[in-house]
Order: sequence, then structure tokens, then C-alpha cells
Amino acid sequence: MSSPQKKVQPISDDSSDSSRPISKIPGSYGIPFIGAIKDRLDYYYNQGRDNFFKIRMQKYGSTVFRSNMPPGPFMAKDPRVIVLLDGKSFPVLFDVTKVEKRDVFTGTYMPSTSLTGGYRVLSYLDPSEPNHTKIKQLLFFLLSTRRDKFIPEFHTSFSTLFDNLEAGISKSGKADFNSLNDVTSFDYLSQAYFGVNPSDTKLGSKGPTIAAKWLLFQLHPLMTLGLPRLVEDLLLHTFHLPPFLVKSDYKKLYDFFYGASTKILDEAEKLGIKRDEACHNILFATCFNTYGGMKVLFPGILKWISLAGPELHKQLVDEIRSTVKSNDGQVTLAAIEKMPLTKSVVYEALRIEPPVMFQYGKAKKDLIIESHDAAFEVKKGEMIFGFQPFATKDPKIFKDAEKFVGNRFVGDGEKLLKYVLWSNGRETENPTVGNKQCPGKDFVGLIGRLLVIEFFLRYDTFTAEVGTQLLGSSVTVTSLTKAT
Repeated sequence: MSSPQKKVQPISDDSSDSSRPISKIPGSYGIPFIGAIKDRLDYYYNQGRDNFFKIRMQKYGSTVFRSNMPPGPFMAKDPRVIVLLDGKSFPVLFDVTKVEKRDVFTGTYMPSTSLTGGYRVLSYLDPSEPNHTKIKQLLFFLLSTRRDKFIPEFHTSFSTLFDNLEAGISKSGKADFNSLNDVTSFDYLSQAYFGVNPSDTKLGSKGPTIAAKWLLFQLHPLMTLGLPRLVEDLLLHTFHLPPFLVKSDYKKLYDFFYGASTKILDEAEKLGIKRDEACHNILFATCFNTYGGMKVLFPGILKWISLAGPELHKQLVDEIRSTVKSNDGQVTLAAIEKMPLTKSVVYEALRIEPPVMFQYGKAKKDLIIESHDAAFEVKKGEMIFGFQPFATKDPKIFKDAEKFVGNRFVGDGEKLLKYVLWSNGRETENPTVGNKQCPGKDFVGLIGRLLVIEFFLRYDTFTAEVGTQLLGSSVTVTSLTKAT
């Protein structure tokens, strides 16, 4: 497996070794075309996503190996990837001096730009492209100019959600959190980012439904809907759904964002970005990156807190209510920073069930990647793929890695935040115009904590039925004990 003839310097700051022999990357792509289809069928149907990686990791005795990644033939230019499944090798995907991030946001395929107004939006741009800096600066501007609205608008929007949860339980004995969260999250982002209530516009209450349909047209190659295997594989994984089927719906979203974001579009022109290109990027950042993320993140947070049980609930209640009380009853940024357990719970949810599971990058040059056990040479132009749920549950980094530990990141545990990787970067690093880390990283961390804070200011404990759905976890709340 290894050759003593080449020595390498480790690229990871976690390595204590000065050099290692280079090992050949195990694995095979199989027969051209046929191998990619076989891997696709294994991934979706024969083995399932997680087992697909576990079986190969055990077969090759390595967390780094070669495989095809769906969707494969017809959609993907090249389905061949080098898979990274550990927390040591994975961060190479954040280093834009080593990997190119051009057109790899969704993986080995790219949705039609007809779904984004004919533009390659920010998520598909490499930092070396001039527009990347301009558009990311625009999103930073949006977040900075509206930051004072994030907390009060969250309280208003999610108080309504909690009212509806209680009404649903009172009427039916249980209430679906996901469906309520979908509506509330879209309305919240509209109010927090733009100060506009969708119901007061032509869009009305259709925003969440239209956004979900638009998301489906981009993500269907990565989805299963429970249809008969042959029908589903042909419909979802072989050819792109025609963009014209969602064109009129997308126009409604575009018109809403164009009318709601006048001040942001004015700033875009100052930065040298055309208004329509800026609007398509704002729409994508809001509906795909943030709204799509909230659809996954918030049910995930409640799921894991629910499963943790009443003891954690009481600890959160004590921390949150005492801190808010000592802050004159106000939820402020300063008060939130005094809630270490609340922060830890959110980042533990992001660690154990990251809303963004996949990361891709194409090697810009010949480079060396190290796992915990070996070093591997990657050639320029090869596609590197990281499956984040394995990297952030790396047992060589986290004790009880598969277990949700609410206080994992409290005290000395904060040092482990560097291994929380959900934002296309380490949690201890910050987004800049020169990297691909999510520009809304801090915003997402904030609203995750706000969900927990607002929930436990109102309730002492709760129970829920949890499961899985198309995107992430499903949560059906079955009981709520209101604060006395």
C-alpha cells in the first residue's frame, strides 16, 4: 500500500507527524458508465446513503477512497471523486489555494442557470472570479444593515409559530413543526432582511410553496421520493427536470425580491453589479442558502433537544431565564453570549446533523491529503468530495461521536468548535470575500440560538415524535408544558 520513496509535509494543522509515506488511494470507479450507474443504485437503493460510505470505508480500510458520486451519467460531467470521511482530511475542501470551487456547489452536476435568471450565482463562483468578491460584499452589506432587526423580528414571527403549535396540539393532540416552520421561516427572512411582509404583496402566502418547488428542480438529482425504483431513477437521477416548468413560479419570487430589496439593489449598482444579477443572487441566498437551511436546521435542533429529555430542558430553562432576567428581561446579543449551554446545544446539533452534508472541490494542483492514518497524493483536476456527517462524527476527534451531548462545547469543550464544519469552513474561522465560507455563518448561529431561547422562555419541557423527511428530520410535537 505505501511507498517509502516519497515524503510529504502534512497539510493539516492537526497532524503531529513531520512526514509520512504516500499511500495509493484505494477504491475503483468500475467500468466506465456502468460503474457510475451501479454506484448510484447502491447509493440510493441497494445500500442507502450512509451504508454506501460505511461499506466502502470498511472494505478499503480507509477513510479516503475513490468512488463515483450520484447522479452519474447524463447529468454529471464526471462522476468520479476522491471521498474524504474523516475530520482531518475534510478541511482541505475549505482551502481555496488548493481546491477550485467553480460550479461544484451541488456536486458532480450543476443545475441549469435558467433556474437563476441565466446567471451563475455566488455559490457556484470560485473566489478567483471577480464577481465573487462583489456579490459576497453585497450579502455582507445586507446582513450588516439589517442586523438590528434579527432578534425582534424572530420573537414576533416565532411567537406566532408557537401559538399555532399549541392550537394544533389542543385540537389534534399533536402538531407538525416542519410545516409551521416552513411558513414562519420564509416570513421571518422577508421581514428580517427586507422589512416586508409577503402577505402584503402579490406573492401572498405562496412563497414557501414556490420556493420548495424551485428547490426541488435544483436538488432532485440528490433526492428520493419513494416512487418505484425504475420510475424514480429515470425521473429524478437521469435527466434534469425542465426549468420551464417552474419559470412562472420563479418569476413571482423574483418580482417579490426585486420590489423588497430596493436599497440592497442600489448598493449593488455602486459595487458594479447589475440590478437583475444582484436580485437573482439575493433570491438564491435567501431562498436556497438561508431558507433551505432553516428548513433542515430548526427541526434538527428540536429533534435532538427532544431526544435529550427533560434534564437538558431544565438546564436550558435555568440558563436562559436567569440570563434574560438579569438583562432586564431583554434578549440581546450580549445576553445571548452569556448562554454557553444554549450555544453548545446548537453547535452540537450542527455537528451531529449538519444541514449541508456534501462539500466538493477540484484540485488546483498536485497535492497531498492526510487522514489520521495515511497520506495520499491527489492529482491536479481530480474532484474531491467530503461527506460531512462522517467528518463531524469522527471518533478520533469526538468522544461518543454518534451521541448528542448537549454540553459538548462548554468550557474546555469550546476547543472542539474548530471541528464543527457546517458553514464550508471551521466554526472558529470567519467568512471573507476570499474564501467560500457561508456569508451568513454568524446569522445562522444566532437564529439557531434564538429558536432555543424563545422556546424555553415559553416552555418548561416538551415531547415529540421524530423521523426523517425529504430534507432532514421531521418533528411532530405531542406535548408542551408552558412556563409557570
